[in-house]
Amino acid sequence: MPTHQYDIAIVGYGPVGALAALLLAEEGLRVAVLEQSTSTEPLELPRAVGLDGESVRTFQRIGLGDEVEAILQPPRETDEVCFTNSKRERLFGTEMHGVANHGWRDNAFFDQPELESVLRGWVSAHEGIEVHFGCEVSQIETIEDGVALKTESGATFRSTYAIGCDGASSFVRDTLGIEWTSLGYDQDWLVIDIVQEPTAELPLVTMQVCDPARLTTYVCVKDPNRRWEFQLLPGETREHMLQDETIAQLLDSWLPRDHYSIRRSAVYQFHAATAEQWKRGRVFLAGDSAHQTPPFLGQGLNAGFRDAVNLAWKLPRVLAGTCGEALLDSYFDERDAHARDLVDWAVAIGKLMETLAAREAGLPDPHPVDASSGYGQGRTAPPLRGGALIPDQEVGVLLRQPQIRLDSGEICRFDELLGRDFAVIGRTAADVELGYEARRILDRLGGRCVVLEDFETIEGEHDSLFAEHPALIVRPDRYVFGLVDADWSLDQLLTELAARVALR
Repeated sequence: MPTHQYDIAIVGYGPVGALAALLLAEEGLRVAVLEQSTSTEPLELPRAVGLDGESVRTFQRIGLGDEVEAILQPPRETDEVCFTNSKRERLFGTEMHGVANHGWRDNAFFDQPELESVLRGWVSAHEGIEVHFGCEVSQIETIEDGVALKTESGATFRSTYAIGCDGASSFVRDTLGIEWTSLGYDQDWLVIDIVQEPTAELPLVTMQVCDPARLTTYVCVKDPNRRWEFQLLPGETREHMLQDETIAQLLDSWLPRDHYSIRRSAVYQFHAATAEQWKRGRVFLAGDSAHQTPPFLGQGLNAGFRDAVNLAWKLPRVLAGTCGEALLDSYFDERDAHARDLVDWAVAIGKLMETLAAREAGLPDPHPVDASSGYGQGRTAPPLRGGALIPDQEVGVLLRQPQIRLDSGEICRFDELLGRDFAVIGRTAADVELGYEARRILDRLGGRCVVLEDFETIEGEHDSLFAEHPALIVRPDRYVFGLVDADWSLDQLLTELAARVALR
């Protein structure tokens, strides 16, 4: 059987694997995607339903932000996520519409089969990517210059690095002998997706229904679809919950039976867990193979996309010889803590639902509830907490992306001015003056200097960090690396950057 040679081999052709392939191929790498299924079409069942602004910003990175935005549910005036009591009376919540700090809506619903179909179209059109269907990986070996992936059919795919994007029951993770770390939340829920008829009159509000009789989540996903998640009660079985009559009875209080058709029903065990390692040798884990979260925040797929973009700026620079392999060790340091924070936040929502339901029933609180639990109480995406960052600074956060007007009159989003590499951003030209060695480092990294006073901000605003810091360095993934302050000059930051990314 033939042997194939690539820069990167990706196991799994879900949305995380597809995006990783696109990002890496756009950096000039030769990528293979190995998909176990023989079907060239994505699974026609809904799974993930929410996309955040950071994910759309990632697609913007490769010129596809507007195309992804076009398949998202248009904003509704009533869009909101909220907690309710058993009567579905609002307790508290937050609005979902409006453009956030990323330059895109921070919460928007989509249909996963539609997104996957679009993604696969882009992948198939890219000359740097080969997709191999019916390709079940059965063995992973470390070889002198990379990784050899052998398939059930006898073919061998060799690559310098490999990424396991093969889901929660990951063959790659199991083969590498990587264990799970449970974060303490395993519950069975029935998930029901429907297509509503035009006659249906369902709320245009997403609800966490804190009913003592049964916790329920209602999600106002992309029209004309809707979703419910019903927690299983003690003694209820998967078989019973999936019966047509059981499903109909659960939905009866929401809408008449002739106002919808069932699109999918399934019983899932919601997990809270992360892999103990995300890298072994030259093989990485990404997406559900590295972390699993209850769906209350809608962050499972978005977290997987963050994994993809993190690898997609590091691997090309290592393969090009610009940076040493030590840079790749930062993948776990950055992504694991971030994913754990998101999982913890999702678990906190589940515990808050349980606590509010207990209070309605007149029972003691089953969990302590702090001010940061729930929606609309001041929390945004967690920062990175380690890796390729300046320690002890307000870094590891995504730089805000306003819309700007250049001197030419052209209007664009700020990231488009920064390019795909590192960037030094200052308030004035004097704030980005560099010494000889600092300039050499920035040039070696393909970076550029950008001055805020050179253009007009017309929508959104620049990061509040510039109120106290004259300049900063932003990474290719738009996370802030370091800030100019009393302890760090810009030249010192660039010298430290060279060390943190193992610049050669």
